[in-house]
Amino acid sequence: MKVLIADKLSEKAVCDLENLGAEVVVKPELTADELGEGLEGVEILIVRSTRVKAQAIEAAPCLSLIIRAGAGVNTIDLECASSKGIYVANCPGKNTDAVAELAIGLLIAADRRIVNAGSDMRLGAWKKKEYGKARGLKGRTLGIIGVGTIGKAVIKRAKGLGMNVIAWSRSLNEEKAGELGIGYCANAQEVAQQADAVSVHLAANSETTHFIGKEFLKHMNDGAIFINASRGEVVDTNALKEAIKQKHLRVGLDVYENEPAVTEPVFNDKELAEMVTGTPHIGASTNQAAEAVADEVVRIVRAYKDTGKPVNAVNIQEKSSVGCDLIVRHYNRVGVLAGVLDELRNEQINIEEMENIIFTGQIASHCTLKLDSKPSDELISHIENDDNVIQVVLKQSD
Repeated sequence: MKVLIADKLSEKAVCDLENLGAEVVVKPELTADELGEGLEGVEILIVRSTRVKAQAIEAAPCLSLIIRAGAGVNTIDLECASSKGIYVANCPGKNTDAVAELAIGLLIAADRRIVNAGSDMRLGAWKKKEYGKARGLKGRTLGIIGVGTIGKAVIKRAKGLGMNVIAWSRSLNEEKAGELGIGYCANAQEVAQQADAVSVHLAANSETTHFIGKEFLKHMNDGAIFINASRGEVVDTNALKEAIKQKHLRVGLDVYENEPAVTEPVFNDKELAEMVTGTPHIGASTNQAAEAVADEVVRIVRAYKDTGKPVNAVNIQEKSSVGCDLIVRHYNRVGVLAGVLDELRNEQINIEEMENIIFTGQIASHCTLKLDSKPSDELISHIENDDNVIQVVLKQSD
């Protein structure tokens, strides 16, 4: 089992992978365009920031598992991986505390203008009168957009600062909000209208691209604070710049649209950099988070080695109610299932899932096949007539 680590991962994780019997190659210097060249004979690819494009996947015939050493998988071409039957797994929740801590840090820094004050002091300027102007956070209302694991962690920390919290999320309702001890908003615009500060915690996908745009920002209060430590694509940068100018928003950002590659560390949007309190996408970058993610990567590889299935796979189709289950109890003998599969092939019926369980004594087996369409009565009769078949049951999929 050959493993390529194309980003930095702890030495302990490398040792743990080698102890699993893996041949581990560490090449953090590979760019997205060079990645395909390093995938010869590689079965498992581990990345963090490196983008995995279709061209790299196409160049890797042995590749069967891609692990994102982090939560989001928007840097991986899921469509191409899925079309090749390659698992894509991630490490959700392992950097939750780190990202939540930075979001709160940006919130405080934006309110107190810590970065600007520090920069002026380094230039020898003592602007106590200017930087003494801050509203403070205690008693203020923080609005959360997206109440996943990180959103919930930010809520907990904001309460510790004495803030009132309101939120909107697709999965949130009044009952769940009550359990979290926060106010419920029916839509994102309500959050913008009621909050003194807004923190965004949305995953990047086609539905959330520019979710924070002109319409949302126009509802924010003048002088409010805006924080984004989720994904840059979630925010319309041009609309945000205009809102900063018109509404005097104080903004803290850790993520950006079109972020530079790790190998090309130049941030070209100087205008935006001068308008915000910014950090270079370091939300998950703490030792605690790195070790937690590394341990999860090893757990994914171990499960894949032991069972053939990785934990945390994100590109497995959910079970569908369409089709039916064909259950065949049979004697555990050579060729029995091959005959069943031949019958299904003859009727052009596809098997979407298959599980064969062998009972103690190895005399009998129980096979469940999830089919994309219902087989004919004639096909069922052919299977039942096999002397090695004990029973055939056909039922609608759950």
